[in-house]
Amino acid sequence: MRYRWSCRSTAWPMLRSACPLISPIGPSSCTSDTAIMKRRVFLSAAAAGCSALAGGERRVFAQTSPLAAGRSARTAPGTARSTILFFLSGGASHIDMWDMKPAAPLEYRGPFQPISTSAPGVTLCQHLPLLAQQAHHLALLNSIGGSVSTNDHHAGYYYNLTGHVPDSTFLSLGNNRTPYASDWPSMATVAGSRRPPHPDLTNAITIPHVEGAPAYTRPGQFAARLGTQYDPLFVIGSREKPTSFQAPAITLEGGITPDRLADRTSMLQALDDARRDLDRSAAVESWSAQQQRAFSLLMSRRTTAAFDVSQEPAEVLDRYGRTINGTSLLLARRLAEAGVPFITVFWMGDEKQAERRKCASGGGWDTHGNNFQCLQDWLLPEFDRGFSALVEDLSNRGLLDQTLLLITSEMGRKPKIGDPRSGGPSGAGRDHWTHCLTNVMAGGGVQGGQTYGSSDRFAEYPQDRPLTPADVARTVYHAMGITDLTAYDTQNRPYQLLDTGEPLTELF
Repeated sequence: MRYRWSCRSTAWPMLRSACPLISPIGPSSCTSDTAIMKRRVFLSAAAAGCSALAGGERRVFAQTSPLAAGRSARTAPGTARSTILFFLSGGASHIDMWDMKPAAPLEYRGPFQPISTSAPGVTLCQHLPLLAQQAHHLALLNSIGGSVSTNDHHAGYYYNLTGHVPDSTFLSLGNNRTPYASDWPSMATVAGSRRPPHPDLTNAITIPHVEGAPAYTRPGQFAARLGTQYDPLFVIGSREKPTSFQAPAITLEGGITPDRLADRTSMLQALDDARRDLDRSAAVESWSAQQQRAFSLLMSRRTTAAFDVSQEPAEVLDRYGRTINGTSLLLARRLAEAGVPFITVFWMGDEKQAERRKCASGGGWDTHGNNFQCLQDWLLPEFDRGFSALVEDLSNRGLLDQTLLLITSEMGRKPKIGDPRSGGPSGAGRDHWTHCLTNVMAGGGVQGGQTYGSSDRFAEYPQDRPLTPADVARTVYHAMGITDLTAYDTQNRPYQLLDTGEPLTELF
């Protein structure tokens, strides 16, 4: 079943009754795909943080399964309170950032040079000088094989966000493969489902946009089969106003005040009480819990205050960089500080400016053309400033040990320079390459200043200590102390949310 709401849905009349009060991004329509996404964002806010749905809905449990017990007996789980996942959307070039090959032929290594860092034996690209000063906190995982049948974005997102190999529909449908309700859930939502509800916010928050929406909404970023109550809350930002963030699904529209909302809530409560006398179904009970959560979020001053990055001192804003990606990382730090279990930051590319034209891409890290100028002039400086600031800031505040940081992407870039779509070698681009990529971890008990595994001499395939995205997901769960991944389907049958991969306990 596709992950879409229909006007014939049993929940739609109740959703429609709430829309005048709580408007997702703007006016809605029952027919457009954009409206479907807007309603989904609303449901994310309304449902997020609720307990498992009653009567016949999907449930998750925290008891230790035999599978989990076997793993936990070998090594104690970590104690990270929060995880910040920084996803470099588009496919970041591993060979030009983390896994450089200075001895490879020029048509592979390119013009960039490695530089020494604060960690002996760990090198980074010369265009990451600020992060090089924080390398003693970093662990580079250079041997991740994320091959997917499409060698493309949709499947790459799914694999690296969920830890599950994409099914055959990704190959047959390509970019038309929308998120399905039967998909495997993201790491963010699995982690959020294993923690008690946050008192003021939600357990999984994604900033500064819904990745790929509306045209190519990427599968893998939702709770899917876990149920919409575990979906992330999407907090929206923009390149034009980088210090202004909004959670559109929990924004009061049309001059509605909290007092007026409270009056309207009382009226709706009376109507709901009458309806319950007629229908005690699980669906109505589920909706009531979601509706109550939505009203609670709307009237909480602490909810909106958490998103107000402008409260930060000017020097802090300058250190992160006053760009949408820099301030998104700053907001992630604020949310981790507030105890939100999982924060995902999707890199927001500049689709309107010269970056898109010169890189032969849709913005971001998808550098089909002019790879080296795009990295040197735009992508690496903004990334270097923002992420180095996050590592430094968390360390200075004493929060790094309890906050796991993870950098990943849907793929690496093809080590041999020259994408046919941008003129071959003369276009200086790098094509898609899911067969090898580097992930970076820091904090959360991970020992910094180390490199785990290696790729071959051209950075084309993993060589020593090969890993998969499932191993990475397992390591995230281990760092957060999550030892049981048992869930139950609608027929009350148990299943494992991830039954492959092993946590990299050597990192801790």
